[in-house]
Amino acid sequence: MSVFHETRFPDKIARGAQGGPERRTDIVAMSSGFEERNQRWAHSKRTYDVGYGVKNVSELFEILEFFEERRGQLHGFRFKDFMDYNSTNPKNALSLDDQVIAAGDGSTTDFQVYKTYGSVYSPYVREIKKLVSGTLLVGVNGLLQTITTDYTVDLDTGIVTFNFAPANGAVISCGYEFDVPVRFADERIVYSLDSCEHGQFPNIKVMEIRI
Repeated sequence: MSVFHETRFPDKIARGAQGGPERRTDIVAMSSGFEERNQRWAHSKRTYDVGYGVKNVSELFEILEFFEERRGQLHGFRFKDFMDYNSTNPKNALSLDDQVIAAGDGSTTDFQVYKTYGSVYSPYVREIKKLVSGTLLVGVNGLLQTITTDYTVDLDTGIVTFNFAPANGAVISCGYEFDVPVRFADERIVYSLDSCEHGQFPNIKVMEIRI
């Protein structure tokens, strides 16, 4: 039975990984030269090749251990995407007003954390799960809220629960760090010790999963 392991892939290797988001679009070329385009996925999925982050045989063995403990593709785990791991630009400090996630209605207490990409033509809203412990900042009308006193949070689902419902029209915002839920993309890792000792490391891919 597959379960999600609440452990993060080694950051020192993830930092050098190559990858990013992928989308699926059907494109039909018409005889007139125009195109019909249809979005197959409402949400992008991310894939990373972590082999690019391996610098020595010891780090490759660390991946090998991690792979075996996850039983290959069976169990999911956390992965830090160093290009996109927080509520703002990765070079900026977190702020409680990074992302506006909702407006209060005087009765709702549970709010999902989101991240919005773009602002003009067709902003993409991404549901954020797997928050990183100790990083969440929550604001109501620009006032910092205190965890436990004012709210609780489920780090796995990204749901913030207020002890008392925010007033009607209150602006709820937050800043945070998060991980990407992933699994290994293949059932095996193929390597050669001679190649690794000469700095040639295998391609090892992980891919985002829906949870």
